[in-house]
Amino acid sequence: MEQPSSHLKIRHADGVAQVEFADRKILEELSIQEIGDELDRLVEGTAGIRLLLNFRNVDHLSSAALGMLVTLNKKVKERNGELRLSDINRQIFEVFKITKLNRLFEIHDTAEQALAGFSRR
Repeated sequence: MEQPSSHLKIRHADGVAQVEFADRKILEELSIQEIGDELDRLVEGTAGIRLLLNFRNVDHLSSAALGMLVTLNKKVKERNGELRLSDINRQIFEVFKITKLNRLFEIHDTAEQALAGFSRR
């Protein structure tokens, strides 16, 4: 059965759920809600999840999207999981720095570096 059109491409490999965003701009409130719901289902379905969010396709993020990421991070930690972000463009990374979210999240330049950083289980 095919899923309704998803904002995410999710691939499971080596015990890590790797997520890429289908949208270049994550700005719309409804889209952010749907992305948050999809990620919540993924996290709730896997205790101790190891989750990589790859932002290589993303050009713009709204503050609401940042809020959704903060909430997601909290849920992942509550379930003894690990969350990493990768491939964030300079413009978006500046927003992470200004808001000090670069201290909250573990951010890597590439997905390969992020994957290497996950603890082996």
